[in-house]
Amino acid sequence: MPELVPSLPRRLIAGAWHAPAGALFLLRRPRLWPLAVLPTLLAGGLVLAGLAAAAFAAPTAEEWLLPGHRQFSIGVEFALRLSLWLALLAGGAVSGVALALLVAAPVLDRLSRQVERLERGQVVDLGRGLRWEVAESIKGALRFVLAAPFVFLIGLVPFVGAPLALLWAGHAAAWQQTENALGRRGMGYTDRRLWHGRYRAETLGFGVAAVLPLLVPLLNVVLAPFVVPALTIGGTRLVLELEEDAAAERAPVELAPPPTAPEAD
Repeated sequence: MPELVPSLPRRLIAGAWHAPAGALFLLRRPRLWPLAVLPTLLAGGLVLAGLAAAAFAAPTAEEWLLPGHRQFSIGVEFALRLSLWLALLAGGAVSGVALALLVAAPVLDRLSRQVERLERGQVVDLGRGLRWEVAESIKGALRFVLAAPFVFLIGLVPFVGAPLALLWAGHAAAWQQTENALGRRGMGYTDRRLWHGRYRAETLGFGVAAVLPLLVPLLNVVLAPFVVPALTIGGTRLVLELEEDAAAERAPVELAPPPTAPEAD
């Protein structure tokens, strides 16, 4: 009997695919490039600023958070200092992207609309007007900004800090990157929370794939400028795909007619 409900790993992978797919979608459609220029430049500059601020703050953070690190062995001291530096740099990169999302929210809303128009031929608009949608988008970006410090704090927890920080940042990113499309469908905060609860695997897979490059040193410097518009596209297309899947589930199933008995000679 065919599998009716996709397995959890398949749902996670299906959601994660929309992160790189958003970048491919953008590269293949030059008409979207003008809307991607400002978010890309903002992300590049703010990520570099965030990384520079993290590097500048690292010595002071070592004194505050690791006052007795010289009492440990060389290996333990190196591991503690490395964890602190990685957490600081990750927090700086995520903060830079979050600020870029906040500043470029109106442009990203237009980009999301263009993507939906290309995919569907029209834009669903069941919200409370463009001003409400942009305001909700800005609120979502602001929540992502406020979540960035927690990425740093959680990352300081030994052993489990890095994966927990990745999951937290992924959840916040998925929530923010689907904000535009869900807002156009008239979903307020409660409706969006229920939507994310229903599609937890898909959205978490997408969010983790979205922020993972930002947590890798050097890779975040290269990819961060292109992450912002690409993830807006990926989040919009994820909403559209899940909407189509939900519509297919609600569609009536056509049953084949029963076989007829052969006529007697």
